[in-house]
Amino acid sequence: MQANLVTLIRIFLVFLVIGLYKVNTIACGIAVLLTIATLYMDALDGIIARRLGIESDLGAMFDIAGDRIVENVFWVYFASIGMASFWAAAIVVARSFLIDWLRTLAFIDAGQTAFGSKTMMRSRWAKALVSSRFSRALYGFTKAVVFVYLGAVLLIQSGQAEYGWSIGVSTELLLLIGQAIVWLTVVMCIVRGVPVIWDSQDVLFRKMFPGLLRD
Repeated sequence: MQANLVTLIRIFLVFLVIGLYKVNTIACGIAVLLTIATLYMDALDGIIARRLGIESDLGAMFDIAGDRIVENVFWVYFASIGMASFWAAAIVVARSFLIDWLRTLAFIDAGQTAFGSKTMMRSRWAKALVSSRFSRALYGFTKAVVFVYLGAVLLIQSGQAEYGWSIGVSTELLLLIGQAIVWLTVVMCIVRGVPVIWDSQDVLFRKMFPGLLRD
């Protein structure tokens, strides 16, 4: 229950963060700090579940759902204000729906989960790219960097407009760096999605083309 509560708090915080970005410079600063807290809590719920011995398949799936809500809200927001490409956001959101659908099929078909001892990943390269702790931590860190960085740029822009801040770097350069980080994250998102599709071939064909397989 405690771990699921953390996930619910994260979902609430992401919408609060988006609202704060629209207020003023001080609110933007608070939003950046809350963004860091929200993304840190992604790891916190798993830690709580393991230490209390309350890990469950449904809890893990709820954690993934919380992750998707948080990151998709951020992607849609930053794309809507022009700080991230529409195509970057569209690719990430579409990938998340596809991969989560495949993971749901694997869970329904064989009780397999995205990560852990019952992971749906079979090949070594798939486990290394998708379910290993290093890969998950690296991708989580990259997402944290892009969302915190774009939030910080919003804070700087707000400070320049409201208080005349001068940081010695042009906003255009900051946005260009932001775009580079955005597309790096998108590439990682795609690369980590390919093994899931590859290792889902069996269950995918069994569910969608059962007659073809029998023939």
